[in-house]
Amino acid sequence: QGAVKRQALYACSTCTPPGAEPAGICLACSYECHGTHRLFELYTKRNFRCDCGNSKFKNLQCKLLPEKGKVNSGNKYNDNFYGLYCTCKRPYPDPEDEIPDEMIQCIVCEDWFHGRHLGAVPPESGDFHEMVCQACMKHCHFLWAYALQLAGKEIPPLTKANSLEDEGIVLKVEESEEQKKEIKKESGMEHHDIKEEKQSEQFNEPSTSSGYCSKFLQKFPVEIAETTSEFSFCKLKELQSKPFVKKDTATFWPSNWRSKLCTCEDCLKMYSELEVQFLTDECDTVLAYENKGTSDQETERRDPLMDTLNSMNRVQQVELICEYNDLKTELTDYLRRFADEGTVVKREDIQHFFEEFQSRKRRRTNRMQYYCS
Repeated sequence: QGAVKRQALYACSTCTPPGAEPAGICLACSYECHGTHRLFELYTKRNFRCDCGNSKFKNLQCKLLPEKGKVNSGNKYNDNFYGLYCTCKRPYPDPEDEIPDEMIQCIVCEDWFHGRHLGAVPPESGDFHEMVCQACMKHCHFLWAYALQLAGKEIPPLTKANSLEDEGIVLKVEESEEQKKEIKKESGMEHHDIKEEKQSEQFNEPSTSSGYCSKFLQKFPVEIAETTSEFSFCKLKELQSKPFVKKDTATFWPSNWRSKLCTCEDCLKMYSELEVQFLTDECDTVLAYENKGTSDQETERRDPLMDTLNSMNRVQQVELICEYNDLKTELTDYLRRFADEGTVVKREDIQHFFEEFQSRKRRRTNRMQYYCS
């Protein structure tokens, strides 16, 4: 199927031992082509195409799809394909590690990490949906701007700032003594301006007063205009205008946090350059993959007869159940003869049975009369 959006993968140490090129195989090939081999479970990875039988396997041909390309250039590999995980590059489970510790997968690089090697302690309640490791937080540096709002990071303020709360803007302004006097004068005019606005509203006339905000805008016209223009288009720039701290730690994110990321043109371009476009795809998550698998299994387990019954009214349901029971009884009796005699059931025998069954059904139907009371 090519590069599957997300799928369960395995690495075969029998076919690709340490020192050989890393390779990944799909679940089906792990059964059909590597059933007796030693495999490493890689769990799920995104945008990966099965390598089984390509140039990385010298003496193996894929049983499911013999004709394959030599390499899959779109695949990404790491130490997981040799059975090593985390920054400590250890196997899992590790027979030499006596410290009980769970492993958590980074949703960017998709490597697995010990909780104690993340630079930050995972939430005790486990109340987080996804984790981004230390290295990927450096790579995706823009995520630190979202950390306070989405990942619950406690970030201390860096500088003293004057804020214009109505506009949601933080401005770093150093005022001279003359500016302070001027602002005090304008503050005194503010009450007069408000009275004029109220009077104009009473007579249904538009207000001619500019107010304090307008006068503030006159003092800093370029800075305010540029800032409000940028913020109206990009949530990231708005968050980056506020104090935040970059730390050398992993971060833990709640459910649906991806939907909060900015999707303006500039941010989408940045995601593409950093090769993390998948962050804006809600279906990329492991949870979405698991939910789809559960849904598919429920569909496979569903009884077609019950689905048909649920779409019918009561009279139709009773008639279908009676017909089903008649068919089941007569077919069982018919096949028992072959079992008792030890003979093979042929195609012609089945055709003959259904012809006879339909004939008997027509005779029964012709004798029946239905009445409504």
